[in-house]
Amino acid sequence: MSDYFIYNHGGSANHGCEALVRTVSKLFGAGIPVYSESPQQDLRYGIQELDPIEPAMTAVSRSSLSFWKAYLQLKLHRNYTEMDCLPYRKAIHSLPSGAIELSVGGDIYCYEDYHKFIRLHQAIADRGHKSVLLGCSLSESLFEDPEFVKDMQTYSYISARESLTYTMLQKAGLQNIGLTPDSAFTLEKEELPLPEGFIEGNTVGINVSPLVVRKESKPGIVVESFVRLIRHILDTTDCSVALIPHVVWESNDDRTTLKELYDAVNCPARVVLIDDCDCRKLKGYISRCRFFIGARTHATIAAYSTGVPTLVLGYSVKSRGIATDLFGTDEHYVLPVQNIQNPDSLTGAFIWLQSHENEIRKTLAEKMPDYIVSAGQLKEKVEQALERK
Repeated sequence: MSDYFIYNHGGSANHGCEALVRTVSKLFGAGIPVYSESPQQDLRYGIQELDPIEPAMTAVSRSSLSFWKAYLQLKLHRNYTEMDCLPYRKAIHSLPSGAIELSVGGDIYCYEDYHKFIRLHQAIADRGHKSVLLGCSLSESLFEDPEFVKDMQTYSYISARESLTYTMLQKAGLQNIGLTPDSAFTLEKEELPLPEGFIEGNTVGINVSPLVVRKESKPGIVVESFVRLIRHILDTTDCSVALIPHVVWESNDDRTTLKELYDAVNCPARVVLIDDCDCRKLKGYISRCRFFIGARTHATIAAYSTGVPTLVLGYSVKSRGIATDLFGTDEHYVLPVQNIQNPDSLTGAFIWLQSHENEIRKTLAEKMPDYIVSAGQLKEKVEQALERK
């Protein structure tokens, strides 16, 4: 089997991205080059101890012909894609000969700039590299774009992480597909000493992100909903609350929203603000919660995989698909942020979670061992698919 390289890694300050790199590296064998958009972030969280880190982007000379071609596309046709792709050219031209791309950006196609990732994938394919899209979740609307469907057809293998995406790929007539849980389900946890006020087994973990706030239906309703939820927990239970960040990118930092909640509630004896740390340590905190309410997909995967009853504040197919695969439905397990009209609906969803705690724990205890084993079979499925190609 040829060597691999990991691509579409945005940087480990998104600890979901970090979890994917760590688990894919472990499953496929340490030492795989990681082409990162933020190498300094990866150094900060120790990825270099597993894999060599290569910059996915480099500075572009404004005197180059390629720059002016892209600039004309931007000015004449308002086409940002060529300009956005320019910084990636040098790294793509230096990729290891014959190596296979492992794209770990599972939801990169779910954002408005997805044409950039189509173009990058084409550039890698033009260099003769086979490619694998790992752990993807895809929106139904994407399949209305012929350019997107064509791009999916050029992958050697696509591994959907939940059945809703897998079904859409099937309906589109794609043959090069499989269904395997997100590799992050296999991530090992690391337990640090708990901060004062964090009660092991009796703390409600909360993760909320600026991204989810931007998806809200009414200005301020997400923060107000969480403030009401936390006050309900403090007034009606003996639980503590732990505010747990999972992405700390400068432009999209969970700590901004979590600090707003911490200050609004103003109860330091029972509300703990967890510091940033790597994904294994964050999973260690999440695993010791009694309940978890989370917006970031990989924060909720950390909870599911350690048997913690979880409510997802979702906005896309990935949260609905994972919940459906685990529980047979996403109803009560996913609260779409776009649908929140009443600031008490989050509290109501939590009350339902409380009242079904035992049965949810039982379901996770029964399903999770096999689910994690299945996630760990990713390399085997990829290599079987590549052999067929």
